[in-house]
Parts: sequence; C-alpha cells; structure tokens
Amino acid sequence: MQEALAEARAAAAHGDVPIGAVVVHDGEVIARGHNRREADQDPTAHAELLALRAAARHLGSWRLNGCTVYVTLEPCPMCAGALVLARVPRLVFGADDPKAGAVGALYDIPRDPRLNHEVEVVRGVAAEDCAELLRAFFRERRT
Repeated sequence: MQEALAEARAAAAHGDVPIGAVVVHDGEVIARGHNRREADQDPTAHAELLALRAAARHLGSWRLNGCTVYVTLEPCPMCAGALVLARVPRLVFGADDPKAGAVGALYDIPRDPRLNHEVEVVRGVAAEDCAELLRAFFRERRT
C-alpha cells in the first residue's frame, strides 16, 4: 500500500485527486497508476484503469490472473467493473468511499455472484493514511 500511496502523492503533485494504484504479480510490482483526469482531461484516467492497462501490457494478456491490485481508495463503479472484467483475483484498498464506492459502500460489484468473476476483497489497509492524504488535498483546495 505504501507504493500506492506514493502514486497518490504523484497525482496530487500535478493537481489530480490523490489516488494511487499498483498491480503486483508473483510478489513484484508490475504496474503503477495514479489519477490523471485533470492532467489528461480524460474522465476515464483513474489510477486503477491506468494500472490495469499497464499490467495487461506487461503480461501480454488482458486476463490479470495471479495479480493483486492495491489502491488507496475504494474503487468506483467503472473501476470495480474493470477489475471484474480483467479477472483480477484480489483487490486490497485503503479508505472507504461512501459517496462513490462500488466495493461495499454503494454497490459491491467485485463480489456480485451474478457476474462471471468474483474478486477477493481486503479493505481498510492503511486506511487512515489513505484518507488523510485525500482530506489534506481537499482542505488545501478549499483554502
């Protein structure tokens, strides 16, 4: 999660909401991503999607078997759906997102048994560090 937090700080450095993600395969970080919506003017440039795309390129497959995705904030519906579509076996996230979270807060897309793949979820890892980074970012933006 510390690697994902470093990615989140990189997002904040260029004015994006500080969310970071890393993909681990066989104990090695194979992909990284951080929010780039503002930097790229792309509504889909979420940390998770960028990391998933990089992991797929690294592995040469859209199926991310054997991977764990670490992300600082509970994924939104778009990102949660991408985790399912990429067949990610395990998701670890930090802070809950009561306004847009789709991994337990508003929806539970990765664990919906009606879908063709379910993702194991570990929530709350370094949650306070992840949440404080977001709080500090928005506190600074309001001043």
